[in-house]
Amino acid sequence: MPRTTLADVAAAAGVSVPTVSKVLSGKKHVSAATRDKVLQAVRAFGYEAPRPPSTPRVGLVDLLIDGLGSPWAQVLIRGAEKAAARWGFSLVVTSSARPDFDLRRWIGMVRKRSTDGVVLVLSRANQQEIAAIEELLHVPLVLLDPVGQRDPRISTVGATNWLGGVMATTHLLELGHTRIGFIGGPLDTQCTLDRYEGYLAAHRTFGIDPDPTLTSYGDFLIYGGKTLGAALLDRDDPPTAIFSGNDLQAAGVYQAATERGGRVPEDLSVVGFDDSPLCEMLSPPLTTVRQPLDDMANEAVRLVSEELTHPRGPAGTRIELATTLIIRASTGKP
Repeated sequence: MPRTTLADVAAAAGVSVPTVSKVLSGKKHVSAATRDKVLQAVRAFGYEAPRPPSTPRVGLVDLLIDGLGSPWAQVLIRGAEKAAARWGFSLVVTSSARPDFDLRRWIGMVRKRSTDGVVLVLSRANQQEIAAIEELLHVPLVLLDPVGQRDPRISTVGATNWLGGVMATTHLLELGHTRIGFIGGPLDTQCTLDRYEGYLAAHRTFGIDPDPTLTSYGDFLIYGGKTLGAALLDRDDPPTAIFSGNDLQAAGVYQAATERGGRVPEDLSVVGFDDSPLCEMLSPPLTTVRQPLDDMANEAVRLVSEELTHPRGPAGTRIELATTLIIRASTGKP
């Protein structure tokens, strides 16, 4: 069922949206008859009014993330905890990957106990869900490693994914690889699109047309990387190198290569993305593109603090932090 908005309530009551807002916020200068019509419409729709801004601060920042088990998520959460302490907050972490998670229920719980702001890290958040958090919690909202098309009104913190894609692919091209596979994350995530555009840009710089059949999209998980890596390696003309959209998928590519008797990097060079702790655990250690996750988490919490002190108005802040190529032992000449 579509989410009820202030406009829906206003239309049903036969009044303007500002009038509905005045009634819900308890302001005066609204007639008793008008107030009754608005409240009747509110009850009919089951509309939940936004929580007014929290004053004074409650000392909490909520981090809503869709997974806790991946190395990437663990690094990000640790960084957010340090950042929260630095900026005077305690961090409340919730995983939306729980089978029983319901966004509306979570919003209701947060409304009851209050929060100073929300940092959202969701690979599947849509604009309706983000709008619900904005409208019902009415606190600073920052998207960390944003997905989908960016809303210019909302503050975001990310990394230079396009440049990371350029650096990873350029490294492989400079080694002499000309058939480079690309295994991205979900096609509807902005970071995947940016990394793929970087992959294409590097090929253009070298005057090489990449084989489009060497591109596939997965789920940022090990098994997905293994499945897609196996499909590439089982071709009659397999790639000599694979650029994976993250380190977990790269680990899956390692597994696919090993099961086929291949060696990394002698038979297949592999590059990941993130520089999670997993990279040093793989054998050989994984060449990857480092995202500054600690710094990204710190900037997200800092923006919450800044917006509490100096409301940003209609336009959000966009921060992109630099990525870095970390060369290890998983890449070599073809």
